[in-house]
Amino acid sequence: MKPSSSSPDLGSNGHYIIASVIIYLSCYSIVHVGASIHDYQNETFIHRANSFFFHGGSEGLYASRVFSVNDTQASEDKPLNGKSFIRFESITFRRTKESAAMKNEMQQRTGLVEAIIVKVKDRKKIGGAYLNSEALCCTPELAKDGSCKVGEVIIHEDPDDSNGPKRLQTFFEGKNEETQMVLQQIEINSTGMYYLYFMFCDPELKGTIISGRTVWRNPDGYLPGKMMPLMTFYGLMSLAYLLLGLLWFLRFLRYWKDIIQLHYHITAVIGLGMCEMALWYFEYANFNSTGARPMGITLWAVTFTAVKKTVSRLLILVVSMGYGVVRPTLGAITSRVLLLGAAYFVASEALELVEHLGNINDFSGKTRLFLVLPVALLDACFILWIFSSLSKTLEKLQTRRSTVKLELYRKFTNALAVTVLLSVIWIGYELYFNASDPLSELWRRAWIIPAFWTLLAYILLVVICVLWAPSQNPTRYAYSEEAGEDFDEEAIAVKVAGERKERKAAMVSDHHVFGLIEDREEDKRE
Repeated sequence: MKPSSSSPDLGSNGHYIIASVIIYLSCYSIVHVGASIHDYQNETFIHRANSFFFHGGSEGLYASRVFSVNDTQASEDKPLNGKSFIRFESITFRRTKESAAMKNEMQQRTGLVEAIIVKVKDRKKIGGAYLNSEALCCTPELAKDGSCKVGEVIIHEDPDDSNGPKRLQTFFEGKNEETQMVLQQIEINSTGMYYLYFMFCDPELKGTIISGRTVWRNPDGYLPGKMMPLMTFYGLMSLAYLLLGLLWFLRFLRYWKDIIQLHYHITAVIGLGMCEMALWYFEYANFNSTGARPMGITLWAVTFTAVKKTVSRLLILVVSMGYGVVRPTLGAITSRVLLLGAAYFVASEALELVEHLGNINDFSGKTRLFLVLPVALLDACFILWIFSSLSKTLEKLQTRRSTVKLELYRKFTNALAVTVLLSVIWIGYELYFNASDPLSELWRRAWIIPAFWTLLAYILLVVICVLWAPSQNPTRYAYSEEAGEDFDEEAIAVKVAGERKERKAAMVSDHHVFGLIEDREEDKRE
């Protein structure tokens, strides 16, 4: 959504431009957008083929709604309702002094800059591909048959298609270094992924810069089309967490005398999830009404997301270790667990801030890769440690013949294994989705990718709540100080050694006793 240097299929070269740029952007998360208000601050144009262009933004836009006679009054009261448009505000082009000095002051038009609005599906209509040319700008040779005008971008216009590519022209006058684009609003009447490009063909305008902004709006608000379903999704997830929290709280109150420490950790995760979903919903709602991300709410939402991710992973880890069920404390490994959690929070917070608060252009691929790798590596550490701990816990429960606890942990292991399997499958699907849709033509389905991860985390939390729900019989999974319940390896070794010594002492004692009895019998016989 943010401005970047790319272009749709502007002829053969143009196709290369848009494909390469969007493939680059597909390395980013689906929700890498900052606002429906695109700001340009002295941006430069890039040379490609025989043209110079600047990518002014791209978004999925739904067609404006057509109002019936009964809705006419409502549309007049709120003129933006149901309207989908791209509005050009205070767009200024500034050419170099050298370029301006080369022109004649008496001339009215001494330079042309065009704004091109095109849907992805119409990308082949831009450039000279249909004229068997790789040029993006019209040349004297191509203009001979009247297909285009010299100095303008080549657009294959279809008289029967009113929703085809649109061009808006702005001219420099005389020796003026600046010119402003007329304030105007282009209504969108066809649903699609739209790209905006500012282009010029005159080599003498090289060095020209652009400043100003464009405002993009969908029928229901300023939220980009591919993000619109996420607002509804976060609203539903807020209700889901609220329902889970209510059920857990009622169960918590009913059996409050039998609560164990683990229940407080589960409660914290539910509370964080409720706050996270509510913050994202309000963030999206505010974004939809204003066109810009509310930085305060976004910062809180990002932080709650990082905290919730960290606490959730720590919860699964300590449950896998048997905390509160087969061991009263984590002992010496507590510091290592907390260190891993702190490292994950810092890495996750940094990545979330970049994704939701930073401009895409502000971070190169290497920079973002530098932030993604620590999160991926720490996730791998969590997974390895979790399954390693589960394996040890299951083995020890089987050795101690704790049937009820063993069954509990087997169910938890199966649920965790299914979660990991689904995650791997979904990552494969996500890679396929991004690779097969480099031009974002499937933008209306893009929201399901981030939504899946949120839903999967919620389902796993529900499973944990069911397995470890407070009850009147907490001993079925709570830690108890029965013999053999201590899982400290050194303590077990000491205990086993002590039992062996006791058995040896008993054998020696028995030998002495039986020896004494035999001596007494012999004395009687004598």
